[in-house]
Amino acid sequence: MARTKRKVNPLAVAPAKPKEKKIYRTGGYARLSVEDGGRAGADTIKTQEEMILRYIEAQPDMEFAGMYCDNGKSGTDFHRPEFERLLGDVKSGKINCIAVKDLSRFGRNYLDAGNYLERLFPLLGVRFVAVAEGIDSLTAGKDEEGYLIPLRNMMNEFYSRDISRKIGSALALRQQRGEFIGTWAPYGYRKCAENPRRIEPDPETAPVVRKIFDLFLSGVAYRQIAEELNRREIPSPSRYRYQKGEAKAERYAAAVWKPPTIKNILSSEVYLGHMVQGRRRQSFYEGKGQQCLPEKEWVIVRGTHEALVDEEIFNRVQERMDRARRRGNVSGT
Repeated sequence: MARTKRKVNPLAVAPAKPKEKKIYRTGGYARLSVEDGGRAGADTIKTQEEMILRYIEAQPDMEFAGMYCDNGKSGTDFHRPEFERLLGDVKSGKINCIAVKDLSRFGRNYLDAGNYLERLFPLLGVRFVAVAEGIDSLTAGKDEEGYLIPLRNMMNEFYSRDISRKIGSALALRQQRGEFIGTWAPYGYRKCAENPRRIEPDPETAPVVRKIFDLFLSGVAYRQIAEELNRREIPSPSRYRYQKGEAKAERYAAAVWKPPTIKNILSSEVYLGHMVQGRRRQSFYEGKGQQCLPEKEWVIVRGTHEALVDEEIFNRVQERMDRARRRGNVSGT
């Protein structure tokens, strides 16, 4: 008897293969702004990095693809070197997930942040995670955290504007009191150990300042003074700060004296014992660079510290500089 073929049910469906779990190539982003630095309890780049790395390592669907850190960059401006590098890696496909400590580290400008979070990232298929706030674009819907993201961005923008205003007001008050608010003391001075808002003559550089005034009064031009100081291997202001560990950038290691530096020293009333500040203005909130202000807007408080030159010498130097300017002689001869 012939064997019959086994009937196959045409409606039977083969068991589906289990879906492979998607692994997100995750880039961590950390940011610290100028206004954040030095505040009690403020974030640091290191603490942000550690939180982000711990989070990524704990996620089974994430693998670490790199860390991007903008130090000293305002959250209101997205033109930041490391953020732009991160975007480049997103567009090239190296990264498809971004993790930050919280939304404020990502950005404080409501419109720009919203454009990235609600338009660009979804368009590029990029997952976004704010660790501390528990926000994950993979799971957040409009009925959950989705509505909160724009609101929090708006709050961050208001916070940034408010703290910028408060910092500016506090600094202006200190200037009016004659307190020193700069990062580095003017060349020839150092911050007082017991009160860094006051300055005193620096035993190493004060004699150099006096020598510059003497040389100029004796008829030596700006360029010649700079060349003489370089020949004697006297560190320029930038190089001196680098040697003292105050300035970290390597470009200062070999900085030399130049005529404009000499001219600035000779024209500064700080060497008469007066605190001269507010020559430049910068808006933390707007992310604008420094802009020079007219002399009438400078904040000058007289008699705040010990003078390095007396008024007669200073005035004679200014007269000679004025004569050189009138003759169109930029060398100061």
